[in-house]
Amino acid sequence: MAEVTQRRRTAEGCAYGRPAQHPDEELTRVGPNTPCGELMRRYWQPVAVSEKVTNRPRYVRILGEDLIIFRDKKGRPGLLYPRCMHRGTTLFYGKVSEEGIACCYHGWLFDVEGRCLLQPCEPDGGRNRDAARQPWYPVEDRYGLVFAYMGPPEKKPVLPRYDILEELGPEEEVRAYVGAFGATGDTSLAVAPYSWLHMNDNVMDPFHVQVLHSTFSTVQFVPQFALMPKVEFFATENGVCYSAKRRLDDGREYDRISSFLMPNIMSVPNPIQIDQERANMISWALPVDDSHFTMATAARVPRSAPDLFGGIRLNGKLWGEMTEQEHQDTPGDYEAQAGQGPISLHSEEHLASSDRGIILQRRMLKAQIKAVAEGGDPIGVTFDPTGGMVKIRSGNYYHASQHA
Repeated sequence: MAEVTQRRRTAEGCAYGRPAQHPDEELTRVGPNTPCGELMRRYWQPVAVSEKVTNRPRYVRILGEDLIIFRDKKGRPGLLYPRCMHRGTTLFYGKVSEEGIACCYHGWLFDVEGRCLLQPCEPDGGRNRDAARQPWYPVEDRYGLVFAYMGPPEKKPVLPRYDILEELGPEEEVRAYVGAFGATGDTSLAVAPYSWLHMNDNVMDPFHVQVLHSTFSTVQFVPQFALMPKVEFFATENGVCYSAKRRLDDGREYDRISSFLMPNIMSVPNPIQIDQERANMISWALPVDDSHFTMATAARVPRSAPDLFGGIRLNGKLWGEMTEQEHQDTPGDYEAQAGQGPISLHSEEHLASSDRGIILQRRMLKAQIKAVAEGGDPIGVTFDPTGGMVKIRSGNYYHASQHA
């Protein structure tokens, strides 16, 4: 009888008696020893802008772990567990030197790989100091970002290179940014209060561009996006792409290709300068923890560029300058994604044919979670030091699709 009653309620559409709904735990939990967290830890993740990593220690939170980042006076970056292994006070108040960081409490000195170099209160500077090791993670500078590898040491892959950020011209440079709004030039929100998966899903959702950004309230990017695209989704060797084609008034066919690369990387073509063919930037949807994320972006730009996108404004205002009513009147990605809640209730989604890209993404993530759980290596990693160059297909193209 209960089943009949529940079916009737569902058919009638009444909210009364709805069953409890739940997130997809496999994809939204990112801490240590969680399925998605272990997948994320098999890839290098950007954790900070390089120029902001100095000899003043900073806290960073990534994949549910609180860490301390600094750069010693030889220029080497370090990423350590913040609680000193001696008595547990934080290294946030440590003093950085040529060799590493010294704890403020008793002076234990650790290098950027956690080796204890000095225990000044102990005989001979610490006769057993070689046996002490502060927990640490490997880090490398690239593209203006500090990348960390937080997975098993024996599985550490090569830090990738991306073809669209290589072989810069004399008047070009790569700029980096970390913040919830990616490369928009708006620094009003460092961390977004919702799951990384909200943004990750958004990448393979070309149809929201026509509605949310173009026709629902106002034109947020360019008028061409108001045309409903003809979309093709296709898997690649390390992710998913879509080709969104629009027939323009001048007779040209505009083909916008965006890319998702495992496990949380996106390359979206410039939404303002759509005559620029190849994409010029890569972004990571960085899980801070289960219910918070931020964006890291590296972009190839002219040295004369004021910022990465030139600053995206609605009615002359950056997002952080808008009132609550203005956010209601002109919602964008943040409003749509935050409206799903800190962690979406995936069990009550009703995915449709326009969500094929999201379905492909999630299936790929789950397949690679399973591969890692079974002892394998996920796609998109290489251990060959001569390899590691990743081809990015994204761009705003005309006349014919370029994804072959």
